[in-house]
Amino acid sequence: MKLEEMIDIGVLKSIKNPTGEQYEIHMHQPELTFMGVEDQPDYGVLDLFMYPGKRLVELRSLKKYLQQYRMVVISYERFADTVFKHLMEVYEPAYLRLVLSLNPRGGISSTITIDSKVREEAKAQKES
Repeated sequence: MKLEEMIDIGVLKSIKNPTGEQYEIHMHQPELTFMGVEDQPDYGVLDLFMYPGKRLVELRSLKKYLQQYRMVVISYERFADTVFKHLMEVYEPAYLRLVLSLNPRGGISSTITIDSKVREEAKAQKES
């Protein structure tokens, strides 16, 4: 079964941006769990920094969305990229920065950052 079939992005709900203005929302998930590629649980912290568009993240739905990954075997990089793409697709924020800080495995910890502005600039540079 493919990852896209295992994760239901339909659980991600939104609420209307009450002001329509730009401001930063910082969402912090300190107890993130998913299955690593060696079929061992990985643990980490997920921080999301978002400047919303018309919709805001309904936090309970974000929690339910992330809980779906607990039994999904996935690499760090694929996890970060998939979550980033799903959040961009569902919420269409003006800006999104995802920071995934992972607990040590084999004595080495790592942090993965995905930034929507950096991706846009890289895409524009690639197309020119």
